[in-house]
Formats: sequence, structure tokens, C-alpha cells
Amino acid sequence: MQLGCPTEDENDKAMTVDALKEEILVNSNENTLLVFPEAKRLTTSIRYWLEDMIAAGARVVCFTVANPGRDIFLDMLEIELELPSDRHIREVMEVEAQKQGLQISKSRLAELQPLAGRNPMLARKIIKNEALGLKQEKPEHTQYVVIMPIIIALLMSFGIVRFVGMGTGNKSLYIFGGVTLVAGMTLKQLGSVRGARKRLGQ
Repeated sequence: MQLGCPTEDENDKAMTVDALKEEILVNSNENTLLVFPEAKRLTTSIRYWLEDMIAAGARVVCFTVANPGRDIFLDMLEIELELPSDRHIREVMEVEAQKQGLQISKSRLAELQPLAGRNPMLARKIIKNEALGLKQEKPEHTQYVVIMPIIIALLMSFGIVRFVGMGTGNKSLYIFGGVTLVAGMTLKQLGSVRGARKRLGQ
């Protein structure tokens, strides 16, 4: 509809997806711009259709957290967007507060801003929660380094020690490596235990 293409056939029936794609392709040119906010969700058939759209001269903009590295994404220019600044996040929160009719001080904004990190959507949600009087204590976003590969590498090194002890006939190395490996795997499994987690609204 935004491109001015018909969505119904001559019998006033809704066109099928394939018919719509063909209609859009016929009416596209170098002035056509298609924007996909969540390109990772595009199906295979849509991605193949987009190849024809690009060949017809249309411009395609895809937003995604990580480049999938397949079909149409291989031909696209990759531009990494900078994270929003703290100032921008506060401006988003101020605008949302005005929409909610909420009078909020700058000091309170400074307290709430870290809860959103660099995510404008979380910033709006936090202000909505504030307007409802909901208690907000911890950030909803997570920023951490995954150290699991390091732990696995350390455990494997103890396995190597065990095999060295076995090969050289050194019982001390064999026992130390074996016990340490088993103890490490046990601690790893215990560390992965999680209790039931339930969030409000779910």
C-alpha cells in the first residue's frame, strides 16, 4: 500500500503473497526504498525475492544485531551503528515522561538512566513503570563477558595432565589430573543450577 501497489485482484479478492511480491517487483524502480527493522526474521523466500528487488534497482536497508552472512547479506554494505549516548537516553526518557504526563526531576532521571543502559526501548519502559509507581531496583539489560570457553579449556588441561600421568606411569599426575577434572566438571554442573525465575507479567 505504501508503494501504491494494488492489494486486491480483479475479483476484489486479497492477493496471495506470491502475487503481491510480483506486483511490488513490477512497480519497483531505483526510487524504491525497503526498510526491514528486524531483518533476521526474514524468511528464505523473502530473501530470494529481495535479490530480484535489488536487481530491479530497489534499495534495501536491513537492521540486525549481527550479520547472518548468507545470500543477500553477503552483497550488502555493512555499517555498524554507534550505541546511543547517555544524553540521548535521557532525552528519550524526558520525551516519554511528557507523553505520560509525568513530572520527573533531573536527579530522578539520573537515577533511572542506568537501568536502561543504552537501550531506548528500555528507557521508555522504565518511564512507563515509573508512571505506574512500580518499584525498579536492578537493570533489565545485561552486559557481561562469557568465560565458559576459558573454564572448559582449564578442565581440558587437567584431562591432559591425567593422560600424561597415564603415559609416563606417574600415579601422582594421573590421580591429580583425574580428581581435578572430575571436581571441576562437578563444580561446573553445580554452577549451572538455576532456580525457578518468574517475572511479573509473565
